[in-house]
Amino acid sequence: MITGLMFRDSIISAANNIANSRQAVDALNIFPVPDGDTGTNMSMTISAAAKEMATLADNCTIDEASAKCASALLRGARGNSGVILSLIFRGFAKGFKGLKEAGAKDIANAFKEGVDAAYKAVMKPTEGTILTVIREAKDAAVEMAEIQDEPLEVGFAALQAAKEALATTPELLPVLKKAGVVDAGGQGLVLIFEGMESVWHNGVIVQPLDGSGVTPVAPVSKSTVADASDDIEFGYCSEFLIEKSDSAKEKDPLKLRAFLESIGDCVVVVDDSDIIKVHVHSNEPGNVIQAALKYGQLINIKIDNMRYQHANADVGVKDGDKIIEPTVTAPENDYGFVAVCAGEGLEELFTDIGADVIVSGGQTMNPSTDDILNAVMNTPAKTVFVLPNNKNIIMAAEQAIPLAADREVRVLQTKTIPQGISAMLAFDETADADENQMTMMSAAQAVETAQVTFAARDSEVDGRDVHEGEIMGLCNGKIKFIGNDITDIAYKAADKLFRKNEHSLITLIYGEGVSEEDADKVSERLGKKYGADVEISTVNGGQPIYYFIISVE
Repeated sequence: MITGLMFRDSIISAANNIANSRQAVDALNIFPVPDGDTGTNMSMTISAAAKEMATLADNCTIDEASAKCASALLRGARGNSGVILSLIFRGFAKGFKGLKEAGAKDIANAFKEGVDAAYKAVMKPTEGTILTVIREAKDAAVEMAEIQDEPLEVGFAALQAAKEALATTPELLPVLKKAGVVDAGGQGLVLIFEGMESVWHNGVIVQPLDGSGVTPVAPVSKSTVADASDDIEFGYCSEFLIEKSDSAKEKDPLKLRAFLESIGDCVVVVDDSDIIKVHVHSNEPGNVIQAALKYGQLINIKIDNMRYQHANADVGVKDGDKIIEPTVTAPENDYGFVAVCAGEGLEELFTDIGADVIVSGGQTMNPSTDDILNAVMNTPAKTVFVLPNNKNIIMAAEQAIPLAADREVRVLQTKTIPQGISAMLAFDETADADENQMTMMSAAQAVETAQVTFAARDSEVDGRDVHEGEIMGLCNGKIKFIGNDITDIAYKAADKLFRKNEHSLITLIYGEGVSEEDADKVSERLGKKYGADVEISTVNGGQPIYYFIISVE
């Protein structure tokens, strides 16, 4: 049987195993544009779960361990690959619900739930990706469970099938075959399964290698005691999950939140499908529990005396990685905005046009679902519009929608900075949320975006060789120009998108490595060609990665 202890340790092992090969997985990305990198995103996502696993006691059930793992993965999910990984493990948790330990058929059922959750989240599933790998692993697990009662054999069959499926991904995706690589997301998943298998079959937790950037994680030491602090107003940290019950006296989680806020602080009440997650600092943990019992059965109860213990003492993380309680701001206004961007100039720009909270991130720096959720909860609005401004952040942002219990979250699928800016400028405070969402997205989709960046790796795009370090001009996400002159590439990209009688405005947002004089040079060249037909403005965005982000509308 697979116990909660085995599952706990296997997640820690899995996180270490993918961290050891993170850069190798990143290198499998075939598109030369610098991006969030699959290996890094998947590693950071499961590392969030490993830190939570380290707080579980040895006698935890597989229900408790998998539920805590899924919750941490959901909040820690970064990039599309991280979100899909979190959904797979959310399915696992659903399959293990109510179990103390898991048998062969339970493992197979968990794989089925994981595959269902992952496929449902992707609008147009592509074979030859992580989805293929997890589906083949599921098929093998189900087949083995029909003839074998040993859960370890079921897990091993799933791993072997995942490896075989990974090897076939180049046959399913020609672009992989041409580059001579396997799918990066699938490779990441196999590494995670190998780390888990090391514990399940051999009882060995894979340890991080020097240079992996991971601090070894170990189960929490219950004897670690911190000095008492007289500065703590509310001394007890209470955390637990409420399993909703149809026969419960109370149904509305907002009522519970209001009560907890009246007796404590750092209140988080998250209504997530069939559970309610609760966190509160108070001096009345007994009253907290009594109030919560009106909503259903309590599980994963954890109450710490913060005057004698550090909430995250000795769990094997760096000081900078310790959990910081999110700021929660009362939803007083009708509407608010959260924008994702990087660069001091862009942050100021989004703030000037109405963004309440800025999440620092973008290309190569994909924020987690928790980062976005915390920003939403710090926005003083009943309806919060989130602008991801990057296609690899949209899925993580959408995972935050059901987690914000006391406010509505609407994610606008803005894929670029110019789309986000145009969407915000189209907001009408006199219109309702539905009208604004349609109007803002219509404005975003009317914008054409050019980007100038560098090639992060050697590659081949549309029959053209791209060499690491070369300057590339992208028009609406597609590489159109390659060269060595930043300003020349910026001019060509803007010129490619601009059409007389259809467009009238070009905005040049210049970033790190580009001077105002460089931006003026591009502006003057465009002005000479189009004269009175175009209005050109330049903005110092200060963004990394992109020398220029160009808006044409």
